[in-house]
Amino acid sequence: MSGPEHTRIAVLGAGSWGTALAALLAANGARVRLWARDAEQASAIDRDHQNARYLPGIDLPETLRAGSDLSWAVEDADQVWLVLPTKILGEFLAEHAAALPRSAIYVTASKGFEPGTGRRIDELVAGALGDVPFAVVSGPTFAVEVAHGRPAALAVGSRDRAVAEQVADALRNDHIRCYPSSDVVGIELAGGLKNVLAIAAGVSDGFGFGANTRAALITRGLAEIMRLGEAMGARVETFTGLAGLGDLVLTCTDDHSRNRQFGLRLAKGESVEAAVAGIGQAVEGISAAREGHRLAQDHGQDMPITEGVYRVLYDGLPARQAVAELLARDPRPED
Repeated sequence: MSGPEHTRIAVLGAGSWGTALAALLAANGARVRLWARDAEQASAIDRDHQNARYLPGIDLPETLRAGSDLSWAVEDADQVWLVLPTKILGEFLAEHAAALPRSAIYVTASKGFEPGTGRRIDELVAGALGDVPFAVVSGPTFAVEVAHGRPAALAVGSRDRAVAEQVADALRNDHIRCYPSSDVVGIELAGGLKNVLAIAAGVSDGFGFGANTRAALITRGLAEIMRLGEAMGARVETFTGLAGLGDLVLTCTDDHSRNRQFGLRLAKGESVEAAVAGIGQAVEGISAAREGHRLAQDHGQDMPITEGVYRVLYDGLPARQAVAELLARDPRPED
């Protein structure tokens, strides 16, 4: 392969992010097949060149094909992009392992951990498919802005630099910059746990605590993710880069963030169930809070913001009380 125009890519998951990525990859010249579980949705995307459910009003490249037949989607694929909700990904991989080609590069653009086990996506892929080439794409990006062709930058992580470069090459154009990295663990931890902090930021803003409190939450939240990352063998610089600080700031400060929206709704007194129903899409930070709590305990790390969100979601702690308890903690030295 000499460039993205010769690359055959299957994108599994036709939500907003999967569709935006499929459109980007197709616009760059790759031959892209977008797979959706819903046959009616897939047919409408293929016919109308729009995803009316998740990216209404945005025209998709006419070269982008969509369907609900998984075997068709992955046939002869050079890259298989996994953009399904993390909560179902392990089950999906186990169920369809026989149909998924072992010769392809597997790329995840989803974020979070398997509920109940805390396994990262690279661990889910290895467990189901064995030692296949793997990459993770992350960074401060909202699907709708990528779909509109607005400038963005992404981190592309793989333990094999050649794999990272192939994936980055499929993404790059005059408005998308990609930065290869070998720190898969750090990128995945940052991508999963930032959603928990975005819930906290939404709660804080929902209570009207203001920009000072939000900035403190982001800064101290980053510090606790970095502590856990170091304990798990990740590199510190990953957390100060695009996949760490960049994605954290984006998710905590902009209302396109589903996790931030969820926190805002909690602050208004909505139940978890009502808040999720009102958003209408997956809120990855809910399960990530539980798995972050588990990882902190397993690795002996103090993560008070993550712990506070966990207690609100799973122990019934009132959100306002959780904030009060955080503010009452004795500060630890920053250096």
